[in-house]
Amino acid sequence: MYATAMAGIQVKKIHTFLGHKDAVYTLGPGDGQSVFFSGAGDGMVVRWDLADPDKGNLVVNLPNSVYALQYIKENHQLIVGQNFQGIHVIDLLKNEEVGSLSLAKSEIFDLKYTKNTLFASTAGGSVFVIDLKGLTVLQQLNHSNKSARCISINTGAGEFAVGYSDHIIRIFDLETYQLKHELTGHTNSVFTVAYHPHKPILLSGGRDANMRLWNMKDNYSLRESVVAHLYTINHLEFSPNGQLFVTCSMDKSIKVWNAQEFKLLKVIDKARYAGHGTSVNKLYWSPYNQQLASCSDDRTVSIWDLKA
Repeated sequence: MYATAMAGIQVKKIHTFLGHKDAVYTLGPGDGQSVFFSGAGDGMVVRWDLADPDKGNLVVNLPNSVYALQYIKENHQLIVGQNFQGIHVIDLLKNEEVGSLSLAKSEIFDLKYTKNTLFASTAGGSVFVIDLKGLTVLQQLNHSNKSARCISINTGAGEFAVGYSDHIIRIFDLETYQLKHELTGHTNSVFTVAYHPHKPILLSGGRDANMRLWNMKDNYSLRESVVAHLYTINHLEFSPNGQLFVTCSMDKSIKVWNAQEFKLLKVIDKARYAGHGTSVNKLYWSPYNQQLASCSDDRTVSIWDLKA
C-alpha cells in the first residue's frame, strides 16, 4: 500500500523564480487567482503571477527581513510584517503604503486575518490583536516569554491556535481572546499549526520534526504523532480542495500527504526532482492549476505541478 501511494503522485518542477537577494521566508495569496507574494530576508516583497511567470514585480523594499504577509481581499491590501518595525499596509490598487503600526521591537513571525481583525505573533511571545480599519491594538496576549511562532484560525469553531517556542500550542476564543486550552506534546518549538478544512483536527509541526494531530472534539487530545521529517518542520499547507496537504522542512524536502488518512504520498527533494538545496521555509498551494509554490534559504521560489 505504501509503495502504491508513493507512486500515485506525479511531480514536475515547472518554474524557478529568481530575484531575491537573501533567504525567502514567506509566501501568500495575492490579488488574483494566479497571483502570489513572497517576502525575504532582503526586505523585498515581490508579486508573482503564475500565468505570466517570466517576471516578478517589486511591491515594497523594507530595511528589515519580512517573515509574514497577509493579503486582505476585500480591501485590496497587503499587510507586511517588517521585523522590529511593525506592520505596513500596502494598497495594491495604488501600489503604495497607506498605513503602518509599530508593534514590539521584535520579529513578526506570522499574520492572520478575519472579520477586520489582524492577529500578529512575535518573537517576544506576544500575540497582538489589531483593528485593521483603525490600525489600533485591541489586545496584547501575553502567555509566554518565548516566541509566538504561528497562528491558525478556525472561524467555524470560533477559535484560533498559536504555536510557541515553549513547546506549547495555546487555543484562544476568537471573540473574547480568552485562553481555552494548552496543548503539550511537542518537545521543541512549534513552527506551524493548521486546522483541517474538513475534519475537527488541528495539525502541528516544529523543531522536533514530529507532526501531531489533535482531536478538537475531545478537548484537543493528542490523536497521533508522526515522525514526518529528519529535521524541523517549517510549514504545513492544505491543497485548495482539502484532499492533500504538504509539509516542508529544514531537511530540504517537501512531503505530500493524504489529508484523509494522513499517509505519506510523495517526497520532493533535490536528488529526485531538482528540489531546493537548503531549508524549505514556506509553502503556498495556489488554486491556479493546483500549482504549489515553495521558498527556501537558497533565495529561490520553485513552482511544482502535482498530478494524481
